Amino acid sequence: MRIGILTGGGDVPGLNPCIKQVVYQAIDQGHEVIGLRRGWGGILEINRDNPESIKKNTIPLNKIIVRKIDRSGGTFLHSSRTNPGKVKAGAVPDFLRDPDHPEAEAADNSLRDFTPHVLQNLEFLKIDTLIPIGGDDTLSYGERLHSEGFPVVAIPKTMDNDVYGTDYCIGFSTAVTRSVQFLHQLRTSAGSHERIAVVELFGRNSGETSLISSYLAYVDRALISEVPFDPERLAELVMRDKLANPSNYAMVTISEGAHMMGGAVVEFGETDAYGHKRLGGIGEITGEALKKLTGQNIISQRVAYLMRSGVPDALDLMVAFNYASLAVDLVTKGVSGRMVALRDGTYTHIPMSQVTSGIKRVDVDELYDVKEYRPRVRGVQGKPMFLY
Repeated sequence: MRIGILTGGGDVPGLNPCIKQVVYQAIDQGHEVIGLRRGWGGILEINRDNPESIKKNTIPLNKIIVRKIDRSGGTFLHSSRTNPGKVKAGAVPDFLRDPDHPEAEAADNSLRDFTPHVLQNLEFLKIDTLIPIGGDDTLSYGERLHSEGFPVVAIPKTMDNDVYGTDYCIGFSTAVTRSVQFLHQLRTSAGSHERIAVVELFGRNSGETSLISSYLAYVDRALISEVPFDPERLAELVMRDKLANPSNYAMVTISEGAHMMGGAVVEFGETDAYGHKRLGGIGEITGEALKKLTGQNIISQRVAYLMRSGVPDALDLMVAFNYASLAVDLVTKGVSGRMVALRDGTYTHIPMSQVTSGIKRVDVDELYDVKEYRPRVRGVQGKPMFLY
């Protein structure tokens, strides 16, 4: 059997170890593995009539090639946010613009569906089953291919830990670890200058990264995507925190998807292939509001890509290896249309359709104090390792 593997969306620590384990286990079970470069972008950009195009967008994988990749972060297969089912006119590969090509793009600005082209490329490459590693956007297109009859077994990854249907996604533990480290390091500057520090963390729909990082780092206040906040109330709280601190500083975390009461999420740029604009900037806006309301100097810091850079921690290594092993086992058994997952601390697999059936968000009633803007864990018995 020939297995295709790709990584899509934002990179996280743990992708390379996951790829390595898929390759090692698949080869040991008598399979071949081919890597597809740049996520769904690679399979879209393959021109079957051009050998250079095939070489550019694919790579046969063996144990020698992947032997060392688990020692670094990111994905050596590269990544993209391409959605072959919704391709903008300006993103269509040149060869598909040729009017003589049977799959050519029409001369208009509508989104085009190149799924037939993708399926033909998968058949041309003799790929029997595909293992996409990604978040809900990347995996939603994997579900599309499954619905078209192509075998897919998915692996969830995202540093936001927000793929619906699983308690854990590759990359989350390392992102929290990095965030806690940076929060503690920023205390030195905040304390030295007696300032209020506002630290913006990734988190579009789910505020779990801000919540858990602030919980573990004992940050004064945490603003999350799920709960709009009142800047005047926040100013009152952080001034209370600052005055109560012998070093005369206060720390605030904020999810990039958070927003003020009556305001909107800060977005910019064009929408991507999955309908999302870029987020970022709410931390600085909140810092300016706090400065105006309190008269205090502010440190505004976006941790951003530093959260998901570098090598994975031990937990992400463990989950990456085990998700990969489970995925290959399912492929070997001829099972498809499934996503590997952790549920109640146990490795399992669920229908891929569950990924798009809901949005994973913080359980505000159980884990957050909406009046005090801080974590409030009412009890851990019966909760999963990361609390929800």
